[in-house]
Amino acid sequence: MALKIQPLADRIVVEVLEAEEVTKGGIVLPDTAQEKPQQAEVVAVGKGKVSDGKTIAPEVKAGDRVLFGKYSGTEITVDGKEYLILKEEDILAIVKK
Repeated sequence: MALKIQPLADRIVVEVLEAEEVTKGGIVLPDTAQEKPQQAEVVAVGKGKVSDGKTIAPEVKAGDRVLFGKYSGTEITVDGKEYLILKEEDILAIVKK
């Protein structure tokens, strides 16, 4: 099913990936001790930022895995699923597979 939201301008809708529940050493972390996740998968992308009358397309595309700032974005819920709307400048990097 396609997402029913189309972000505007340089905004990007992402689905936040779950935080690690077990450390590399095998220690299980309770919810209160887990760090806020900073990785997400891009679900929808706006057309881009307008500068000097020209539209500059975003560097990310749907399906990319990205890193974003810890306290960035606005949380939304669509059809019972949680998403985050970020500005392109809040995305720090694309994670290569």
